[in-house]
Amino acid sequence: MSYDRYVAICKPLHYGTLVDSRACATMAAAAWGAGLLNSLLHTASTFSLPLCQGNVVNQFFCEIPQILKLSCSESNLREVVFIIFSVSLYCGCFVFIVVSYVQIFLAVLRMPSEQGRHKAFSTCLPHLAVVSLFLSTAFFAHLKPPSISSPLLDLTVALLYAVVPPTLNPIIYSMRNREIKHALRNVL
Repeated sequence: MSYDRYVAICKPLHYGTLVDSRACATMAAAAWGAGLLNSLLHTASTFSLPLCQGNVVNQFFCEIPQILKLSCSESNLREVVFIIFSVSLYCGCFVFIVVSYVQIFLAVLRMPSEQGRHKAFSTCLPHLAVVSLFLSTAFFAHLKPPSISSPLLDLTVALLYAVVPPTLNPIIYSMRNREIKHALRNVL
């Protein structure tokens, strides 16, 4: 989505050639392929771990750090390598999104029209809000020090990044609709 917004705002005359069906299919295939490879690596690795503390995970779903806590294997080197791969993948996506939005904001700030700037920002900010919400909670969940880890905190943070962004996504994107805004004002 950040690439789509970037091309639409920074290179509008080239939009039809840069974001054609082939480019969309390539980006979708890359995202699905990277996600599939990432999940397969972690699944294969965690299925091979011996569990000596039972098999009950105090989460809504089986997260890798929670499964590693149950493992009695001292050698988690393979999983650490896979986590480094995942972090590299996530950081690459994050850098791509940040670079895209920096370019977008620079282009928007150079626009002479106030109405054009408002329209461009209203197009980009919902996506940026959803991505920021997801990334901030996911980073906190996976990068918090073990000293502040507790089962309740882990459960709350997992709920925040797994449930809240998908729930707020349609609300955030629909706030561009005047009728939705009007209905929300009436309710509030």
